[in-house]
Amino acid sequence: MNNSLTDLTVKGLLDVTAGKDPVPGGGSISALSGSIAAALTEMVAGLTIGKKKYADVEDEMREIVSRVSEIQKELLEAVDKDSDAFNVVFAAFKWPKETEEEKKARSAEIQRGTKIAADVPMRVAEKAAELMPLIEKVIMKGNQNSITDACCAMMACRYAVIGALLNVRINLGSIKDETFVKEHADRAAELERKVNESEQKILAHVYQNL
Repeated sequence: MNNSLTDLTVKGLLDVTAGKDPVPGGGSISALSGSIAAALTEMVAGLTIGKKKYADVEDEMREIVSRVSEIQKELLEAVDKDSDAFNVVFAAFKWPKETEEEKKARSAEIQRGTKIAADVPMRVAEKAAELMPLIEKVIMKGNQNSITDACCAMMACRYAVIGALLNVRINLGSIKDETFVKEHADRAAELERKVNESEQKILAHVYQNL
């Protein structure tokens, strides 16, 4: 794609996503969801700062604002990176395959591209997962008038992680490097376990305090 997806309007991005091209797909949208989660978290932390009631956590909220702002930028960049990674694989399938040498070169490029297509959403999942403990702090200690906004951030974060991991796993099925596959599968399983545990803990707290 010639233009950055993140330069589009919301409607423009939705129109492109709904189009006939396979990108942007679930990986890019997972990265976008993570960046939205970061933005919501920053908002709630910001709404905590400067309030007398929360003076004792103001420094912590400022640190959270700084950290989630960095994460948001990284995840937003990944919106394009995920689509670019898919395009590498798509291009590899168009390589010539008339001779044995061409077939080997094509197969190697497909494998290389598919590893990239697994690595990018894995990084998205890992980066989005970094948000969870920050969101939890905002929910537990931040402005309670915005607790549901922070909970929405948590759910967007969970989607970002799980959605990205689904894209990791579908690519692992096409990769022949068994070490690569096992490492990524193990990392994915651990990330999913942690994010699901965090979701249950946060939801239990939110429902008790509504």
